[in-house]
Amino acid sequence: MKVYVYELPPKFNSDWLANERCSSHLFATEVAIHRALLSSDIRTFEPWEADFFFVPVYVSCNFSTVNGFPAIGHARSLISAAIDLEDVAIADGVPKFLKNSIVLQTFGVKYEHPCQDVEHVVIPPYISPESVRSTLEVSPLTSRRTIFAFFRGKMELNPKNVSGRFYSKKVRTEIWRRYGGDRRFYLRRQRFAGYQSEIVRSKFCLCPLGWAPWSPRLVESVALGCVPVIIADGIQLPFPAAVPWTDISLTVAEGDVDTLGEGDATWRVLESLSMRVGRSHRRSRGSTLG
Repeated sequence: MKVYVYELPPKFNSDWLANERCSSHLFATEVAIHRALLSSDIRTFEPWEADFFFVPVYVSCNFSTVNGFPAIGHARSLISAAIDLEDVAIADGVPKFLKNSIVLQTFGVKYEHPCQDVEHVVIPPYISPESVRSTLEVSPLTSRRTIFAFFRGKMELNPKNVSGRFYSKKVRTEIWRRYGGDRRFYLRRQRFAGYQSEIVRSKFCLCPLGWAPWSPRLVESVALGCVPVIIADGIQLPFPAAVPWTDISLTVAEGDVDTLGEGDATWRVLESLSMRVGRSHRRSRGSTLG
C-alpha cells in the first residue's frame, strides 16, 4: 500500500500548531496521522503510485474562546480551499467529495448520521502515548487498585445546561444524583491534569456519553487497565474485528444507569470481569489502543 501526502501551505495545517492543544486534544488524530505518514515507509512521492491520498487539513485545531472546544465552523471553507471544490453541499451539509472518500473518524454510531453515509473506518479518539507512558512510569499496571468505580468529568454543570436536562441526555446527571454519596463510586466534577493516575488506581471506569456517544476516557481506560463501563446507546466501537470489546468492557443501557449500584450479585460479576481483564491485560502488556 502506498499513500501520497499532499504538501499544502502552512495555513492549512502547521500554522494551527501555534496552539499547543492542537496536537494533544481528543481530535488530534489528524495531526498524529499526518506526522506518522510523513516518516512512514508507505509514503510515496509519486502520485501515480498511490493507493490513497492524504490531504492534511487541520479542521479541529481552531478552539472557541468561549468554551475551549474545537470550533469547526471554518472547516468547510478550509477544506473547500484545499481541494478547490465549489459544489460542497448535499442535504445534510456533507461535501460531495466525501462520497468518493474513505473517512477515518472517531465519531462512530450505529444510527443514521450524515457522517455514516460514506465509507469509513472508525478509529479511537486520540490519546497521547507520551501521557500514558509517563503515567505508567509512576503508577505501573501492577499497582493496587483501590477505587472501585471512577468517573471524572462534566456532570450537570454546563453554562447552557445547569439542570443537566440536555447534556449527556441526563445520564451524567443521574450518575451524580444516584451515586454521588455512594462510597463505592469515586466521582469528581473538577478538572485535574493528572487524572490518569486515578484511572490506574481504579477497577471500573464509567464512560457515559457526553455531547456524543464516544469519549477519550474509553481509550484511556483500556490503555491503563481499567474496565470501561460503556453507557452510550448506539456507539460504534473502533476496530471491532480486532478488539474483543465484550471481553474487556461492560455495556450498560442509558436507561439502566440508575440500577448500576443495585445488588451485591451485580458487583460480584463486575469483580470477576475486572480480574479476568486484568489477567488478559498483563499477558498483552505493552499493547494498547491508539
